[in-house]
Amino acid sequence: MSLTIKVPPVGESITEVTVSSWIKKDGDAVKMDEVIAELESDKATFELTAEKAGILKTVAKEGDTLAIGAVLATIEDGGAASEAKPAAQPTVVVNAPAPAPVAAAPVNAPAAASLQVKVPPVGESITEVTLSRWIKKDGDAVAMDEPIAELESDKATFELTAEKAGTLKTIAKEGDVLPIGAVVCTIEGAGAVKAATPAAAPTTPAETSKQATYASGTPSPAAAKILAEKGIDTKSVSGTGVAGRITKEDALLAEKASENPQVSKEAQKLEVSSAKPEIASPKAAPASTGPRSDRREKMSSLRKTVAKRLVAVKNETAMLTTFNEVDMSPIMELRAKYKDKFKEKHGVGLGFMSFFTKAVCEALKEWPAVNARIEGEEVVYSNFADISIAVSAPKGLVVPVIRNAESLSLADIEKTVAALAVKARENKLTLEEMTGGTFTITNGGVFGSMMSTPIINSPQSAILGMHNIIERPVAVNGQVVIRPMMYLALSYDHRIIDGRESVSFLVRVKQLLEDPARLLLGV
Repeated sequence: MSLTIKVPPVGESITEVTVSSWIKKDGDAVKMDEVIAELESDKATFELTAEKAGILKTVAKEGDTLAIGAVLATIEDGGAASEAKPAAQPTVVVNAPAPAPVAAAPVNAPAAASLQVKVPPVGESITEVTLSRWIKKDGDAVAMDEPIAELESDKATFELTAEKAGTLKTIAKEGDVLPIGAVVCTIEGAGAVKAATPAAAPTTPAETSKQATYASGTPSPAAAKILAEKGIDTKSVSGTGVAGRITKEDALLAEKASENPQVSKEAQKLEVSSAKPEIASPKAAPASTGPRSDRREKMSSLRKTVAKRLVAVKNETAMLTTFNEVDMSPIMELRAKYKDKFKEKHGVGLGFMSFFTKAVCEALKEWPAVNARIEGEEVVYSNFADISIAVSAPKGLVVPVIRNAESLSLADIEKTVAALAVKARENKLTLEEMTGGTFTITNGGVFGSMMSTPIINSPQSAILGMHNIIERPVAVNGQVVIRPMMYLALSYDHRIIDGRESVSFLVRVKQLLEDPARLLLGV
């Protein structure tokens, strides 16, 4: 009996994928959950696994573009796959008791049953995660529900917990990108933990050396490359990483420590003597005596996703930016007068963000196209305002959402902004708190930005950029006065927002901010 393998759903907005490569070939024997092919969408690359053991019969070819639900291959029942299982079982049984004494073989027999820990589903639009770090190491004893690893998606970071107590056996490595459902590790039975502890005591010389050299003195890939290029033996380098592992920083320091100052001075003398015909060259050399090195870091999933989306927005939208300026003195006077009473009553400070959010919500009611988005060949207008607030988090830019901001008071907006900012700094924002949004506000002024052109937060159609408040001379009623002024920038998608709508929207925001009483009266 054959099983048909079809292209699985990989996201709401993805309708087709490309077969980038067949990892298993036509006619190969495959095991259940074994990776057989690699599929690629316009957003991510993920692996396809076998849903049963048998003989693979491919239907699609490498490079074919297939719709969701299209047939990729079939798996036929075959003797090769069934024979592979009995052949593999004796190997597992023989290897399992090897670390323990002969007398302990009956004790370890139940421990052969292990539990596979897989990447859990974390959201409808997320197809892969990155294993950022192992909290528990290979061979550690873990308790049920204890955090064992930290996984990172393009939207959030979360912990992976042990589904049972036992001994951890890691499969994936730190930095690996894993599809949803991929096996991260296994947890051996609880009996293996008890058996391993007494077994380690009588064989202290051999076991201790193995445990010490598992990570101690072992360089990371980056450190190994640096040491190999410089010809430095790893035995002469002491590691400061976890369990004595040699990190990249250790390799760089070892490179500096291995340099002989006397040899360097002699080499400099030889260079000077050989460069006597050219008098200017030796004098220019000290300009580069400082350390010259590069530091490479792997991009996080969040950073890669943000980069892809920003480039896509620039390429797929007709983005244009219009500017205006706002006299902030009315709001600043209002804050100075009531900020203490406001905090006493509501328990939160009165900032600028609540005024801007409220002004934006009022302006969106008059110009609904600024609050719309394009879906296929349709324009979707929202009768609510979910305002996204751009926040700089430790791992990158995140955009949490203030739901139904049009119905919130200034105090409610300030409380929501404060709570979301704390969660962003602590990397505790959930997917629900970052999805959706109909309009975005970003404040580059907190970093001192004078003027910028913000990029639209897709699939939204507009974003408002706040900037630094600078005292500038302006003409008021025929006189030059000094006022605290702020530049505002509205970037918008010209495909659905015309110039009249964008300029009128920004002028309306300016009017409401320069006369805060209109915000309270709704006029």
